Amino acid sequence: MSEPQVNDPPVLAEVEAVFARYEQALMSNDVETLDALFWQSPDTVRYGVGENLYGYDEIAAFRVARPGGSPQRTVLRSVVTSFGRDFATTSIEFRRTGRGGAAEGAVGRQSQSWVRLAEGWRIVAAHVSLLGAGTLPPGPGGDTA
Repeated sequence: MSEPQVNDPPVLAEVEAVFARYEQALMSNDVETLDALFWQSPDTVRYGVGENLYGYDEIAAFRVARPGGSPQRTVLRSVVTSFGRDFATTSIEFRRTGRGGAAEGAVGRQSQSWVRLAEGWRIVAAHVSLLGAGTLPPGPGGDTA
């Protein structure tokens, strides 16, 4: 078995574009687009900051029930990697902005696994978490002291 091509430019461009579409939908609370970008399967998983969601139905129900949508954020660092023509991962580090409250300014991480299906690229697994105080890594977005 040969190794899949990593970061084939046309595939990478497709994933970067669909991921940008996801991020824009998330920041504008476009629930219809967000739902469309998740694989409609009971095998889809999304672990959030405060919830564990199993299956597309739980993910869609969470989005509808969340008043005001996702907290706003600024992406600090992004890594998109494709493997072959049909699988990719996206990882970002972000800082929450706006809304105030204890989580404002918090640094978080998001990772997603994307698969090209008949209907297009879909998220099959996702994880979102916030770093605790004092755990920021050195480098972009983190403390060096």
